[in-house]
Amino acid sequence: MDIRPASPSDAAAIAAIYNAEVTGATTTFDLVPRTLAEQLTWIDEHRGPYPAIVAIQAGEVVGFGSLSRYHTRPAYATTVEDSVYVAATARGRGIGHLLLDELVSLACAHGFHTILARIVGDNAGSVALHRSCGFIQVGVEREVGRKFGRWLDVSILQKMLGA
Repeated sequence: MDIRPASPSDAAAIAAIYNAEVTGATTTFDLVPRTLAEQLTWIDEHRGPYPAIVAIQAGEVVGFGSLSRYHTRPAYATTVEDSVYVAATARGRGIGHLLLDELVSLACAHGFHTILARIVGDNAGSVALHRSCGFIQVGVEREVGRKFGRWLDVSILQKMLGA
């Protein structure tokens, strides 16, 4: 397993993993699949202190993760939000844990103070992943999203980095 920065050549594979969640799950609140051009823009925006990374197994992208700005107001500058996605065919192999560990390391290296994870309320796997990496639940936003005809809660988990 190799974890490395995402590159433009990964765009189609990242989009395939992400778009499966857009069209078939509530793990993202996006409702329309990303185009290849949008995915390339996303990769370009995820460099420097807000990186995107991929997990490669047998030459294939099997997962990806990113750090994103939590909020645009300056006082939030030391807080980031993480995202981790693993292809359905590759789940249960520890790939999400490897990606999240790397994102935590990158957040520390870039001097961030805390990481937030905003996870749809029924995604027990993502909650368990984040808890296994030292995140604690700090809140729940009730019925803040609507997808597939359902109201969705968002659990907020946080990891303090000490920076």
